[in-house]
Order: sequence, then C-alpha cells, then structure tokens
Amino acid sequence: MGRRKKMVERVTVLMNDPEHIRNIGIVAHIDHGKTTLTDNILAGAGMISKELAGKQLFTDSDAEEQERGITIDSACVSMVHDFEGEEYLINLIDTPGHVDFGGDVTRAMRAVDGAVVVVDAVEGTMPQTETVLRQALKEHVKPVLFVNKVDRLINELQVDAQEMQIRLGKVIDHVNKLIKGMNEEKYKAGWRMDAAKGTVVFGSALYNWAISVPFMKKSGIGFADVYNYCKEENQKELAERCPLHEVLNDTIIRFLPNPLDAQKERVGVIWHGDKESRESKDMLNANKDGDVALMVTNISMDPHAGEVATGRLFSGTLKRGMELHVSGSTKINRLQQVGIFMGPERLEVEKIPGGNIAAVTGLKDAYVGATVSSMADMIPFESIKHASEPVVTVAVEAKHMKDLPKLVEVLRQVAKEDNTLKVTINEETGEHLMSGMGELHLEVIGHRIERDKGVEITTSPPIVVYRETVQKHAGPVEGKSPNRHNRFYIEVEPLSSDIVDLIKSGEVSMRMPELERREKFMEAGFGKDEAKGISAIYESNILIDTTKGIQYLNETMELVIDGFEEVMVGGPLSREPCQAIKVKLVDAKLHEDAVHRGPAQVIPAVRSAIQAAMLSADDTLLEPYQQVFIQTPQNNMGGATSEIQGRRGVINNMTQEGDMTIIESRAPVAELFGFAGDIRSATEGRASWSTEFGGFEPLPMSLLKEIVTKIRQRKGLKAEMPKSSDFVGL
Repeated sequence: MGRRKKMVERVTVLMNDPEHIRNIGIVAHIDHGKTTLTDNILAGAGMISKELAGKQLFTDSDAEEQERGITIDSACVSMVHDFEGEEYLINLIDTPGHVDFGGDVTRAMRAVDGAVVVVDAVEGTMPQTETVLRQALKEHVKPVLFVNKVDRLINELQVDAQEMQIRLGKVIDHVNKLIKGMNEEKYKAGWRMDAAKGTVVFGSALYNWAISVPFMKKSGIGFADVYNYCKEENQKELAERCPLHEVLNDTIIRFLPNPLDAQKERVGVIWHGDKESRESKDMLNANKDGDVALMVTNISMDPHAGEVATGRLFSGTLKRGMELHVSGSTKINRLQQVGIFMGPERLEVEKIPGGNIAAVTGLKDAYVGATVSSMADMIPFESIKHASEPVVTVAVEAKHMKDLPKLVEVLRQVAKEDNTLKVTINEETGEHLMSGMGELHLEVIGHRIERDKGVEITTSPPIVVYRETVQKHAGPVEGKSPNRHNRFYIEVEPLSSDIVDLIKSGEVSMRMPELERREKFMEAGFGKDEAKGISAIYESNILIDTTKGIQYLNETMELVIDGFEEVMVGGPLSREPCQAIKVKLVDAKLHEDAVHRGPAQVIPAVRSAIQAAMLSADDTLLEPYQQVFIQTPQNNMGGATSEIQGRRGVINNMTQEGDMTIIESRAPVAELFGFAGDIRSATEGRASWSTEFGGFEPLPMSLLKEIVTKIRQRKGLKAEMPKSSDFVGL
C-alpha cells in the first residue's frame, strides 16, 4: 500500500510538468500481443508482479474480456519511468484489436499524442494494423513500431539469423509504405519508421525482452546474441539483459512528443475555433491557468461513484467542486471527484492540470465526444469520426414487463458509453433497436446489459442496416404545406464519392468557418453558388439553398433543415438512413404572416417534396460489405473459397506464403451471419480469419423489391413499393 501511495505522489508531481509527460496508446491487429505487452511495461514500473506479467492481463479487467481472451474496452494506466536520470510520467491506453471494437481505438487516439503500433513478426501487418495506423495518422498521433513475437520466427519458423533480419526489414518496409500512402507529408517530416534511428523496437512481449539499435549500442547486445539466446531457449537471461519495459519506455520518451509539442500541432486539426482567441492559445500551450478544455473520450460505470468520464485535458486545471459546461447541454455540471486510472483502479488526486488524461465524476450530461469547458460558449472539438459504421441491428426487449422503464434508461446509458452504438427507442411502437459494428459487438453489449445493469433481455436475430440513396437527378418537385400557403421546390441528385469522403473523414463540417468550408467544397468539384449555399450537413447528405432573395426564408430555414433531417434519418423507400444525397432548395413561396408558416406547415411540405423527389430519382438501397481475410492451409483452400462465393462474395486476391494461402475477399454483411461456424467446418477448423468494414455497395436490382418489402413489413409500413405520388399530388 505504501508503494502505491508513493507512486501516486510521484505521478501528482510529474503531472505539473508537461515536458515530462507522454500520453500514448498501444494499437494493433487482434492477437498481436498488445495486452501482454502492456502487462510487462506495468511490471517493469513496479505496478504488478513480474511473475504474473503476460498472464494477469491487468488492463483486461472485465470478466467478458478474460473469458473471450480479447480486449473490448480501452484501459488507461499512469506510471513513472526513469530515463537518463530524470523521471517521466507515461499515461498509457491499451486498446482493442478486434474490428467490432475499432471505435474504442478511434476514441483513444483523441486522448493520446503518440502510439506504439504492435506488429506480429510472423503474421506481419494485417488489415486491422492498417486501420489503426490510419486512425492514428488522421488524429496526428505520432507512431513508433514494436515488432513482437520475434522468438516465433526463430523457434517456430526455424529461420536463420540472416533470414530473420530480412523478414523484420520487410515488416518495417510495409509499415513505412502504409504511412507514406496515408500521409506523405508526415512521412517526409520524419514519421517514417527507422530501425537505425531507434523508432523500431524488436522483442517478445510474452518473454519480456526487447531490443532497439540505441539499446544495442548501450548494452553491446546485437541481433546475433538475440538469435542465440532464442535458439538456446534462454530467453529469461535475455529478458534480464534487455528488459522490455526499459527499451520500449526509453523509445517512447525519446521519440514520442510531450503534450506541449503535440498540442501545438493537434489542436488545429481537432478544433476549428478562432486561431487567435484566448482559448486557442491556452490549448496550444497546455496552459494550466487557462480555461478548462476537456474532450471526453470514454465513459464507464463505477458501482460506487456512478458515471466516470475519462478524457484529454487540453488546458486549464480540474479540481473538485468546479462548475463546468458540457457541449449540447444548458445545465451546469459540478465535478465531484478528480482522479487518474491505474488499470481497473481509479485513484483520487487533488487536481489535474492541462496536458494529462483525467478521470472525473459528476459530469452527468457528458457523453463520448463531448467538449467540457469552464466557458459556456466554447466552440466544441470536432466530433470523433469512426472508420466503420453500425451495420447490424438487433431488437431488444425486457424479459419481464416490470423492467421496461429500466431498460429504456439502460439503453440510453450504453449509447452514452459507446458512441459507435446507435440506439433507437420508438415510444409509439415500444420497439427498441441497437445497431453496432458486428455480431460480436452487439453480443458483448447484450451481456453487459444483463450482467452489469441487471436487466434480463431477449434480442432478435441480427438484422442488417441498409442505406437509402438516389441514382440520378430529379426535380424540381413541389411540396405544398397543409394550409396551401407555402410551397417549396426541391431537386435531388447523388453526391460524388469525393464529397462523401470529405464529410465522413471530418475534413468539412458545419462547425468550421464558412469560407474554409466553401473552398474545400469548390476544390472537390462544387460550383461557387452551390458551395456558398450549403445550409446543413446530416451524416453524408447535404442541403443546399440556391434560391435568391426570397422574403422570410431566413426565418424559415431552421424548419426546412428539420424537414430535410427527418427524411435523411429514414428515407421514403424503407425508412433506412440516407447516404450520399444532395438536396437542393431551388425556389420557395412563403406566406407573409409567420403564423401561417410554422413547423406544422413547413416541415411536412419540405419532407414530402424531398421524399417524392428521391423516389423519382431511382431511390435504391446500399448494402454494407465487409472485407474478409482468410489464412488457410492449401489443402483447405477450396472449402474457404466456396464458402465466400456461396455468400455472394468476391475473391479479390490470393497469395501463397509457405503452405498457407491468404485469401482477400469481400462479401455482404447480410450473408456473413453464422460465417464463423461454417468456415470452421469448411476448413476442418484450420483457417484463421478476420474482417474489416468494407463500405456500402448498391443492392443487386434482382433483390431490391424483396428486401424493401421485408423491411417495410418489419417496420409496420405498407408492403407495396412506394411511389412519388404517395407523397405529393403529381
């Protein structure tokens, strides 16, 4: 206990010195060894016993994580490391590798400034390695590379010392190729992985040793020694001479930025307020005496203290009893406790200054992605953009009627804790829907509702979430208000993929200065008038006002936007969310008396005009796809390929590595339910596989009518296909 108290004292002192802080995340593909690596770093810092390191999985504190052997939630740990005679504070976040929990990685990237990318020396870079690297670079988080499981190359694949170095070189080259492709500017600015410089560490998280070129110079141990130690199965001595935590933490401190350096570059990327304002300067300098600017990146439940909001504090100092504002809420929230995480434990401290990762209670209105500030009118941080989207839905019901009110509360709570989860609560039909990244994601959330929240539930079989879009231009279509005094003329057409990518990546939003937004859209191919008239962006759909000098339109525009958003939430064909639609208001006739152009008149008129225009523009469905990567012995290759092709899948590439075949393919999510069991039987259990979100593609015309009818029946709509004339009298 005394040791823990001493650790907290050291952490508290170091918190006040941003130059001696490193906020880092550990990211990788599933099963490449992140959590084992984290354990050994913690053992080196004296936080857990060395004997248990790698087995304890300290940061996988959840029962579900231990049972499945995977990381589901990001876990944060603060620890102290001595480097060249000085103490440094490392705030470390261990993130999940499974594609269904990729949202956790994205959120963690907002909290940190540097990332340790872990790659398995045998498997090399995998699909999820690519995804997490892309997420890090998008958030301007600087990477270093840890090549793990080097012992497997030597002992299992029996490669010689020269072949080992060639293989390790290939891993580094491939990571560099990815970095260059994702962000050439950063690559040239020194973010490439360079073993000679020291930004690459080689080692074995399981056997607790690591080596880097700077450490080789310091210790005199070279690759030949490493090879011999592994060959002789004497990795224990190697771990004593080259302790993993020392080599990796030295690399983190030497090459990853402190909050002062990082925030100077990152604030401009994630916050679009006035660059000359006081709050901008406070954040750029991590000013602990400035206004509080906290970005919430995680919300968890503590059985005693209630909701704990964890996030990155960019400026100001958090203290107990402080009154703060949460973006999107008018209420004032009062901080009750301020603390830091040591894995599953949260330790209270007096105060936390800017540049740190903080865990606080009392922010009742906070949600993942919220901006918390001591100023009521602070411009919020950019929302966190995820690499994939919710594509699978289940209907949730309470087993016992008495739990119904509690279920609604619990569903709102889980949606607040995980912003990759979409919860729809329909008060009229009593239907509760949960949409997530995949079957496993929803299964885990379902277990948590029962186990942690104490509500027994039943869930329907998973349903796929489609998207509605249009295929051609249509309009203008006239929408009349119920009182016939207001008319809106609407055109719709598909948006180009370049524009959709701009919106989805967060490069453009309604929060950024209008001039900056206009220029970005014009670069992407919009005309000047269209770029100038952008009135709303909802998901990946845009509303443009191209009218000229219409009286009272300014006062009515909010209601027009409401009508537009209502249709984008659920399109006319099947009430599925809309994607990639450009809606143009080209003309309007408005009643001069405000009483006659209220919400009950304007919203239905706009809504029906957009719905009719979409149906005239060949409204269709897009279905979600997943990339499927399969590794299987050659003998079982036929079973694996026919399994994919039998699910409307397409094989994109096949490569041989030794006696293993690597199949890269893509298939619709709708066809992948039950894939896990079927691929096992098709390959006698010998295949290993992983999936990644693969975007949306139009549903084959032959299936459209059948799928639309099924969705409409499920939602209690008329079974027949809707027509434009159902919405406006043509």
